[in-house]
Amino acid sequence: MIGERLRLARKKAGLSLRALSDAIDRKVSAQSIGKYERDEVMPPSDVLTAMSGALDVSLEYLLSNRVKQLSGVEFRKKSGTSVKDRSRVEATVIERVERYLVIEDLLELDSAEWHRPFEPRPLASLDEAEELAANLREAWGLGLDPIPNLTELLEEKGIKVLVIDLPERVSGLTCLVERGEAQLPVPVIVVNGFFPLERRRFTLAHELGHRLIDEQSPVDHEKASDRFAGAFLIHGDHLRAEVGVHRRQVSAPEIYALKRIYRVSAAAMLMRLKQIDVLTESAVAYAFQTFARSWRRAEPEPLEEQHAGKLERPRRYERLCYWALSERLISPSKASELLQLPYYELENMLQGRPGHHANYR
Repeated sequence: MIGERLRLARKKAGLSLRALSDAIDRKVSAQSIGKYERDEVMPPSDVLTAMSGALDVSLEYLLSNRVKQLSGVEFRKKSGTSVKDRSRVEATVIERVERYLVIEDLLELDSAEWHRPFEPRPLASLDEAEELAANLREAWGLGLDPIPNLTELLEEKGIKVLVIDLPERVSGLTCLVERGEAQLPVPVIVVNGFFPLERRRFTLAHELGHRLIDEQSPVDHEKASDRFAGAFLIHGDHLRAEVGVHRRQVSAPEIYALKRIYRVSAAAMLMRLKQIDVLTESAVAYAFQTFARSWRRAEPEPLEEQHAGKLERPRRYERLCYWALSERLISPSKASELLQLPYYELENMLQGRPGHHANYR
């Protein structure tokens, strides 16, 4: 098991076998590190400690067996995703989920199981993705209203949501974290921390769609997941009540107001109006040729502009860490390590000083 962890961490750091050997002052050769990665030999403790420091990962990450492997890793944008990019993301996911499971184990929480409302369903057309979104809203008791905090909703349902600074060409990914025997896998959705809230929310809904659409469905899965995401975030009946059943045109100020209600991008809102036949295809095309021509490149009136990128961040893990600390299940130094928060900042948080807020990374 250590071999795969070591390989991922090395790829994440962007080091060759020889470069890693140099980084630990050639305690062992590149050939020896290769044997470690193939699980042919177990590294001595001093070498393991040195590699941990050079790769900027914890010993627990290299040695823990809580997470066996990632399965079904599906990047939203596969084209151009390098091996280094994939390895860096996979290593970060494993490291984050390892810490998450440590806290859940301490608190004896069985929340790693995803409360999936139904088995993945086959879709014969993109229109059926609309029905799938309606079925999920009904199963989760969401009604027709906009979803105020999608990140929190998914965490409540047992999905681990991670915000990671990904390469610009990668919006996000979904995967399952395989654990030990007789333990259910942990579903994880990763979104790009560099992207604005509007795009992160759509990516979350898109990746949720991948988890609910049967892999054998004879449809374009990316387009089906996009359609599901739009329908899940913006219920058609609710939107029609806001804007009317049929419109010849729509103005930019109206779109700005609507995006604040549904917390989606301006471009996604225009597309949704076309999907539910409020606007014709030609009306939407005209909008993208005129006042909305720059909306796919830059988000107008971004929702997070005045919040410094802090809206809808995953908070459950952070809350669990403070719960464990309050119950003295972990020490302050361990909490600092798990939260990836400098000790002095943790003390400020515990003393209730304003202006300090942990951001789980």
